[in-house]
Amino acid sequence: GRLEAVTQQMGYHPQYLDSFLKTQHYLMHMDGPLPFDCRHYIAIMAAARHQCRYLVNLHVLQFLRAGGDPQWLRGLEFIPPKLRNLNEINKILAHRPWLITKEHIEKLLKISEWSWSLAELVHAVVLLAHCHALASFVFGCGCEQDEGLGGRGSLKPLSLGNQCFCEATAGNSYSQELLRINRKRSLDSCMELDSLRERMQRIHVETEGRDEMRLLQQDREEGEGQGAEVGVQGGTEHCSDLSAGLSPLADTDGEVTGATNLACYMQDPDFGYQDFARRDEDQTQVFRVQDYSWEDHGFSLVNRLYSDIGHLLDEKFRMVDGLQSSAMAKRQGCEPSVFKRGIWNYIHCMFGIRYDDYDYAEVNQLLERMLKVYIKTVTCYPEKTNSEMFDRFWKQFKHSEKVHVNLLILEARMQAELLYALQAITQYMI
Repeated sequence: GRLEAVTQQMGYHPQYLDSFLKTQHYLMHMDGPLPFDCRHYIAIMAAARHQCRYLVNLHVLQFLRAGGDPQWLRGLEFIPPKLRNLNEINKILAHRPWLITKEHIEKLLKISEWSWSLAELVHAVVLLAHCHALASFVFGCGCEQDEGLGGRGSLKPLSLGNQCFCEATAGNSYSQELLRINRKRSLDSCMELDSLRERMQRIHVETEGRDEMRLLQQDREEGEGQGAEVGVQGGTEHCSDLSAGLSPLADTDGEVTGATNLACYMQDPDFGYQDFARRDEDQTQVFRVQDYSWEDHGFSLVNRLYSDIGHLLDEKFRMVDGLQSSAMAKRQGCEPSVFKRGIWNYIHCMFGIRYDDYDYAEVNQLLERMLKVYIKTVTCYPEKTNSEMFDRFWKQFKHSEKVHVNLLILEARMQAELLYALQAITQYMI
């Protein structure tokens, strides 16, 4: 139930890793407005928007460990209305955050018995943005491979060679303590995890045949012609993931342990990213950072409503900005700060966020086409990332430098989602 593949990749940049682990631990396991089981379920909902089985499986296990109701894992229809009402802003933040308005916030805060408090909503919004952005990193660095049921297995992240993860974070007290705690938990529960994974795999195999028969029966009832058409369309990986309609995994006692697909955790699966530049004229205008920025507005709001999370997020944003990138910048013939700002501003530009003091012509000069394609894919539709894209961009660059780019994507995307959500909350409060 831990982020081994993610921490292995982030281990190339130990200082950032420490900052990330502190934030992850605070969001999921420390005091906060939301119950622990709800935190993990919100993470499941967020990861499902990008079909990220790595994160979904991780949080399914942690949800059950936190005492969550196994019936919730059957899908959104089986969860309390209060949680289900979060689905709309989950969908918008994941794909088109510029569409979020104060009306979305007001609706969640004023639904009688199912209303959210401002503090709960801020916690939920930070969780959603965190997991959306982390899904980009998971796909971008290939952490999706061999992780639980349905792992794609196409990307193979490089190991740290002779340097283990513990050594990579040596001297870093927080990481060391967290590693010590996780190691103890792992020793205490490794048999439980292995047993659970084996059981899920066994149940998966056993139910495949029954599910297939049930689907065939449904097709016959709906008509031979329509059933054949669905069968042909379901041949692609995308359709089989989202449209198979398989039942949740259940053992002989009826205990739900997970879902064979991720469709049950989302509504409107066809809703995805659209280029901001092609939006309709009546939609949201360009988001100008001089009017609402993280430093001057977002930080203080989020920190006031969810104590200390603003400091942790701010440290993470500053940490990724301070990572050494001299080799990358040198190859592009510019200063490290100029190169990183080009990547950051390009990502924000895709979400309609503009900086008046930046010349966007620099983006095309600094970022070669394959790099821009890679960044856009990982940022906007990470589930479409493949090993060929990862291998083709910057062949001459080290793996650690590619991880650095993915960290910039993670943080820029998270900040973009937070800016839109926090601005909407501010407008509601005003």
